[in-house]
Amino acid sequence: MTRIDELLARGTTTSFEFFPPKTDDGDRRLRQALMELEPLSPSFVSVTYGAGGTTRERTHQLIVDLLEGTSMVPMAHLTAVSHTRAELTTILTRYRTAGVHNIMALRGDPPRDAKDAFWELQHAVELVELARELGGAQFSVGVAAHPEGHPLSSDLAADRRHLAAKLTVADFAVTQFFFSIDDYLRMVADVAALGCDKPIIPGIMPVTNVGQIQRFAQLSGAAFPTDLAERLEAVAADPAAVRRIGVEVATELCLGLLAAGAPGLHFYTLNRSTATREIHANLGLISA
Repeated sequence: MTRIDELLARGTTTSFEFFPPKTDDGDRRLRQALMELEPLSPSFVSVTYGAGGTTRERTHQLIVDLLEGTSMVPMAHLTAVSHTRAELTTILTRYRTAGVHNIMALRGDPPRDAKDAFWELQHAVELVELARELGGAQFSVGVAAHPEGHPLSSDLAADRRHLAAKLTVADFAVTQFFFSIDDYLRMVADVAALGCDKPIIPGIMPVTNVGQIQRFAQLSGAAFPTDLAERLEAVAADPAAVRRIGVEVATELCLGLLAAGAPGLHFYTLNRSTATREIHANLGLISA
């Protein structure tokens, strides 16, 4: 089984992110996307984890299906929120037993309807340390990064220090999506100035739906560029035109990131393949 830190040491990676479907239609859409994206030979693929563990079993099953039924290297997301240390130990042990070698360790956000949400581990760095304790050299562990700062933080310098501390014990980071290459480069430079040179993979989300991307931007703290919003609003009634602009803008961002030395590209697919495949073709990507 391949570890992501080993892939990053070999060269530039490409990766795709999916979420566990909640309906039969969603499952069919995901399976179709997986079938269409597997031939692109991604370095790895990741599967998200619902707030408070709401997709716990779906995430596990999808990870195992990817491991056993495809050629793709899976990475399982895991959040500390709404879990005891014992529960997290059980989940990580199941992954270790199943042969899963890659974990994305997140503090996570509590479910919106959880009145008594709790978490025994207060920070993502503690979850990284737990994975290290249980998996030793088996687990390659990633953490999240926010180029524009965490949406719940008002202190960018403190946010950078927190990221550097996480990366001291983790192997790599993957960013939330963003639209400005300068935000990403500043974050990398800030963390490097703190003595941390672990790989930080930029996350890319091509705009395929105007309303959806704006909602996600609000949740993630990513600024939605005014000029891009105006271009998209002008063709909002034409979904194909929206996608074309989204693919064009994402391709330009990816080219700039690769030219600047980004260690890879991580695509948020939203369980669909078309835009990701088009960008991949534009870039002529070959994964590590």
